[in-house]
Amino acid sequence: MKLYEILKGSEYSLDMFSQEVIAELENRIIERMDKKGKTYPVVSCLVRNKEIKLTPEEIVRQLYAAKLINDYGYSKSRLAFEYPIYFGRETKRADIVIRDNDDANVAYIIVELKKPKAKDGREQLKSYTHATGASMAVWTNGTTIAYYQRQNPNYFKDIPNIPNVYQTLEDILQTPFTMDDLVKNDKLTKTGKSLKDLILEMEDEVLANAGVDVFEEVFKLIFAKLYDEQIGATEKDYNLVFRNSGQSDIQLKNKIEDLFRKACSKWTGVFAKDAKIALTPPHLSICVSSLEGVKLFNSNLDVVDEAFEYLMSKSSKGEKGQYFTPRYVIDMCVKMLNPQVDETMIDTAAGSSGFPVHTIFHVWKQMQIAANKPVNHLFTATPKSHAEIEYVHDNVFAIDFDEKAVRVARTLNLIAGDGHTNVLHLNTLDWARWNTVTKEETWVDTYNDGFKKLKQLRVGNDFGQFNFAILMANPPFAGEIKEGQILSRYDLSMKNGKAQKSVSRDILFIERNLNFLKPGGRMAIVLPQGRFNNSSDKAIREYIAERCRILAVVGLHGNTFKPHTGTKTSVLFVQKWDDVLCPKVDDYNIFFATQQKEGKNNSGDKLYWKSDKSGTTTDPKLALYDKYGHPIVYHDLLVTVNYNWNEEKKCNEIEQITPDGIAEAFVEFAKKEQLSFFADAPLIK
Repeated sequence: MKLYEILKGSEYSLDMFSQEVIAELENRIIERMDKKGKTYPVVSCLVRNKEIKLTPEEIVRQLYAAKLINDYGYSKSRLAFEYPIYFGRETKRADIVIRDNDDANVAYIIVELKKPKAKDGREQLKSYTHATGASMAVWTNGTTIAYYQRQNPNYFKDIPNIPNVYQTLEDILQTPFTMDDLVKNDKLTKTGKSLKDLILEMEDEVLANAGVDVFEEVFKLIFAKLYDEQIGATEKDYNLVFRNSGQSDIQLKNKIEDLFRKACSKWTGVFAKDAKIALTPPHLSICVSSLEGVKLFNSNLDVVDEAFEYLMSKSSKGEKGQYFTPRYVIDMCVKMLNPQVDETMIDTAAGSSGFPVHTIFHVWKQMQIAANKPVNHLFTATPKSHAEIEYVHDNVFAIDFDEKAVRVARTLNLIAGDGHTNVLHLNTLDWARWNTVTKEETWVDTYNDGFKKLKQLRVGNDFGQFNFAILMANPPFAGEIKEGQILSRYDLSMKNGKAQKSVSRDILFIERNLNFLKPGGRMAIVLPQGRFNNSSDKAIREYIAERCRILAVVGLHGNTFKPHTGTKTSVLFVQKWDDVLCPKVDDYNIFFATQQKEGKNNSGDKLYWKSDKSGTTTDPKLALYDKYGHPIVYHDLLVTVNYNWNEEKKCNEIEQITPDGIAEAFVEFAKKEQLSFFADAPLIK
């Protein structure tokens, strides 16, 4: 019996199969007779090893199965016919499924033959792949054939073929995906979404019900992706690995796990040595598809910061009254204190390490301008000079008592410092116990290199006094310290000659931070507004004034830390008295300013300058951008500029985008007052 006789009148054909394959199937046909004496064709199924009646659909299935075995090299054991796919209580059957090589219970490729029309077949396959997590699908009616890749639950992409048993889809597509490609097609720039938005979407889709620690798993993925992007930035032809390029879910998990392990090997002390990605392969596949188009490097860190602040606000960070400081507030503080390459700096309540990282950026910028080299943008993956890395390695420190915050901070510092970091997990206020904490084996393994350098900056044999040139911090301003062993070490725990039973954290941080500074050292600290005007806090103000020159007080807008808190805050800038750098005087000028352009609306959403500077918008797509594609936040704390390299003149040319702000006014004030850290410094935009 000939196959075309069976196909007559159907919508199936043999056009795509060779005569040899057709003849081989025809030779296997056996005719059987039913009870009424009518003959019908059967064939011994290639996969099920039993006689099957040959229908038009079965003919195409047997021929395509032979093609999968002979041409693509898949073993019969990996093929399944009438594979059950569950939709609640309903069960449907897929015509052919190629099982995953690593797990026979997982579908790798699904083939649909029941729907002879391409459109119907495509829709059927969409539902099948979504239900099973299969990464590829094939539709054919024997005349035409279509191949698809499921890139996420809602997107099917046409592909030229499926891989054979020795290939991956990446081998078939051979689509380059370099760092340049990522920069051009950055998902955040294209869609106006934030990384936080994508995490919220992932939570809704998979993470909320995945039974994992959302912070840990998202952190692992960001960590692996940062490592991947750094390689891509230094090797121009490198194809980024952090993407779903057609592997099965299990293959993809193996690939991302390998990337994560390599990142952990390069940037140690962030994850445990045996840390693994806990997401299941299907859940990981969805998360990778969501994040793969996001550019993390060449960012001003707002992208990463906002995401981590959201994740950590669900745990200890928010409960302790400490929130990540907006980057524009950090930049104002850094510019006003003007750290130099030969000065040490510390943040004693580091959070995600915004103050240290932006101090690094500020000093690097000075170094590049001094060397008459192009100013590289902030958080870039491009290689750093030896002098730039040495500065990070020897001069910049950070401390935080929240273990998750420390790991985030270490990540950003490790990347900035090319594998070196001095971010330490310590309780700043409880310094008397440092000797005990720092002897624990697991602590030593992670933090000892940085701690040895920190010890070199202390005064005396304990940890009560240090010799730092600069300190910047936004300490927790909620909660009180009640432990007598801690309070007994602080002068500010006394009131009217009596020891208090509890003291607000931020008050103790004032004293502790001043003890970190050497004579002539300078500090910026974010404090609740009440510390500046409450009559009950007069003794605190006198304590500060006795030890320091008050340089400036900048009132921040009430929306600065929304949506987490509406507490009104100000930044206090001081310099410790010193015979040379800051001689003590009784009467001097103080710089006062108040932020007028709010930066955030009442809901805590960022406000951006409109592209024509006519007002504000919360939509990044309508915003004014810098040269790197970052929307510019609407504030008046400092100017925003672009540094454009003029190759002909071999110099950086400054393009001012927004008006001068509070920081620029302070710089002029500092020069007139002949403050030591601006006496000889040029006004650097």
